[in-house]
Amino acid sequence: MTDRPFPDWLIPPPEGFHAEDLDHMPDLPAHSELIDGSLVFVSPQTSFHSVILDLIGAALRRLAPSEYRVRRDMSVILGPRQRPEPDLTLIHDSADRGLDVTAYRAADVLLAVEVVSRDSEVRDRERKPQLYAAAGIPHFWRVEPNGRQATVYVYELDPATKAYALMGIHHDKLQLTVPFEIDIDLTEIERL
Repeated sequence: MTDRPFPDWLIPPPEGFHAEDLDHMPDLPAHSELIDGSLVFVSPQTSFHSVILDLIGAALRRLAPSEYRVRRDMSVILGPRQRPEPDLTLIHDSADRGLDVTAYRAADVLLAVEVVSRDSEVRDRERKPQLYAAAGIPHFWRVEPNGRQATVYVYELDPATKAYALMGIHHDKLQLTVPFEIDIDLTEIERL
């Protein structure tokens, strides 16, 4: 540490930060992400964000086969300079390597879920899906507020193009057969 009145991580190295750097930066704000070698800090979350994550997370825990685990706000190392933090991830149980894990690998993740907020629109709609697809994560859901309701955009990876294909847009009910049988009443958000 230098005598500067601000943390060393405030000024990035010329080549940008690397994924493993996040584990060694003192006083880094919670939920910091690394996108293209640059630190990204998250704004305070809305009630919608919290409630929809509770709803979807609880449903996935209830519905997922025993070989999967649901994690909230855990970063995923996608490459040397990419370590985003999806709002929810569905990981293989073999990736559950203990309570001191700070990140998962892309190969550990079956599904990444992002809830869009005003400050994250471009990242959640464009950049993060590109990164998740390039890393081979099979499923991606983008959740958008729609008044007091939620709209869920469901994507599946096309392995030939390494890009996501839109599989459906869901408003009141999220009913899917992949990656497993899913039936979530999205209108429950009104009761939470």
